[in-house]
Amino acid sequence: MLKEQKVDKVNEMLPIAQLATLGLQHVLAMYAGAVAVPLIIGAAVGLSPAQLSLLVAADLFTCGIATLIQAVGIGSHVGIKLPAILGCTFAAVGPIIIIGKSLGMQTAYGSIMVSAIIVILIAPLYGKILRFFPTIVTGTVVTMIGLSLINVGVTSIGGGAGAKDFGSVHNLLLAAFVMIIVLLSNKYFKGFFQAISVLNGIVLGTIVASFMGMVDFSQVTNANWISLVRPFNFGMPKFDLGSIIMMTFVMLTVMIESTGTYLGIGKVCGKDITQKDIVRGLRAEGIATLIGGIFNSFPYTTFNQNLGLLALSKVVSRFVVIA
Repeated sequence: MLKEQKVDKVNEMLPIAQLATLGLQHVLAMYAGAVAVPLIIGAAVGLSPAQLSLLVAADLFTCGIATLIQAVGIGSHVGIKLPAILGCTFAAVGPIIIIGKSLGMQTAYGSIMVSAIIVILIAPLYGKILRFFPTIVTGTVVTMIGLSLINVGVTSIGGGAGAKDFGSVHNLLLAAFVMIIVLLSNKYFKGFFQAISVLNGIVLGTIVASFMGMVDFSQVTNANWISLVRPFNFGMPKFDLGSIIMMTFVMLTVMIESTGTYLGIGKVCGKDITQKDIVRGLRAEGIATLIGGIFNSFPYTTFNQNLGLLALSKVVSRFVVIA
């Protein structure tokens, strides 16, 4: 009797059409969180609309590079090689605003770059102390990550931060409609259409919102089809010891957060996350943050909302996030 061969779901290559659709779903799931960071920082620091657009473009550009570094990997020492999406961390928003307003964005980017190099260098040391963290600690970290995202979801349901009609009936009804579509798709559809249940909700929700007069495509139609992201657009970085120390502490917090996310991704993928996996993942985040500092973006972390999407879609191929 032939022994059944176990399929490696993490390295499974799906058809191109499915990769593109599932990949788009991951992009849409992370998009709001990804662009919120540059918008919040840019507005607080007092940047012009053109500079805000630059920050968003730089953020998305670097998100793509960062995700490739993490999911594809560089050799055997960089990248966790799991379906992990990287995006700008909210943990750095406050410190970057403080540095940007008092010392300028050049100093902010200088501190980001130095802290990124520190993460790359201390990742092996961090990996060695992980054995002192019992399951109860890592489990609590994962739980707190999930709880911390509730505020983001509730804010979006109400209409978004700063919305004049926040909490209005039509915002709540639209959110309820999208949630119902996602839940029904996930429960009653099978296979591929079940996997894209979040995308189903986003697409149908956008169509309904357009009939409600809540969708404006003017910015999309006026945008350039292709534009280039230039390094050091705000000028060459400047270095201030106090700012570097502050940003390094932020990155240490991000390392702990990412560790919890890696463990969560490993559980969804059915893979035991080892010390070496975490070190490779953190190195990738450090390199991504260094690239972010060069291309006018911000520190990077592995996004938790995409971990939730992995659990919901049950598709854990890393080639989906590569797509």
